[in-house]
Amino acid sequence: MKIVESTADIRERLKSHRGVSKIALAPTMGCLHEGHLSLIRKAREVADIIIVSIYVNPMQFGPNEDLDAYPHTFNADAAACEAEGVDYLFHPENLYAKGGPKVTLAVSELADCLCGKSRPGHFDGVATVVNILFNIIQPDVAVFGEKDWQQLSIIRRIVSDLHMPIEIAGAPTVRESDGLAMSSRNRYLESDERNVSKELRASLQAICDAYKDGETQASPLIASGRDWLEKHGIKPEYLEIREAANLASIDQLGGADARAFVAAKVGNARLIDNIALEPL
Repeated sequence: MKIVESTADIRERLKSHRGVSKIALAPTMGCLHEGHLSLIRKAREVADIIIVSIYVNPMQFGPNEDLDAYPHTFNADAAACEAEGVDYLFHPENLYAKGGPKVTLAVSELADCLCGKSRPGHFDGVATVVNILFNIIQPDVAVFGEKDWQQLSIIRRIVSDLHMPIEIAGAPTVRESDGLAMSSRNRYLESDERNVSKELRASLQAICDAYKDGETQASPLIASGRDWLEKHGIKPEYLEIREAANLASIDQLGGADARAFVAAKVGNARLIDNIALEPL
């Protein structure tokens, strides 16, 4: 595995692979866990040359968010990437022009709900850095996790709207044994908080079970999830059901694929999750 730190270097190294091998990119912010490794394994299924990027993107953190506290574990991350057979680890110090970027991407509509509602500008930062990485690497395929379904939806729309010749592959959410979605922020949880946090997934499962039992109205389904969270002392930032493809609000399920989404603060960790509600 080659560790590459500059844009010019990674572009030069990839020249010999273009048109010969299929190139996959798995963008990350580091602090890798089993969920990130599943992206690498998914990339290996669909491509020949695997690139992992590690870059903590300041543009996607708000003023009161955890940029300064975000964990940096590069040596361990590099070892994990090498063990997974990654070909190139792209680790730039900075991807923005001196003084900050003057040209960025803005996301409308898809960023106005769910996480975007409480994190204004977050998805603009995501879109901008992903666009930069796509321009540098020019992958044939890029892999993102389904845990952040809103981000995945936005990235798919970036590729569609900007006519990028890139396939976007989603990788299923990887979970702890008790159902908690794996996240770099899970390390912020104290032991009692860690025990409570698994109820986010359980609340989504309660919604899914009620749907499978025949309830197709969104309001009572959401109420069942909220009841579950309230019973366990969790006040959600949001608990919503939306169409899977375009994140549009939905009242009656059973037609288009839908998903239930939840976000909540447990201790110092802001956790998110979602579950599929496919037509029965």
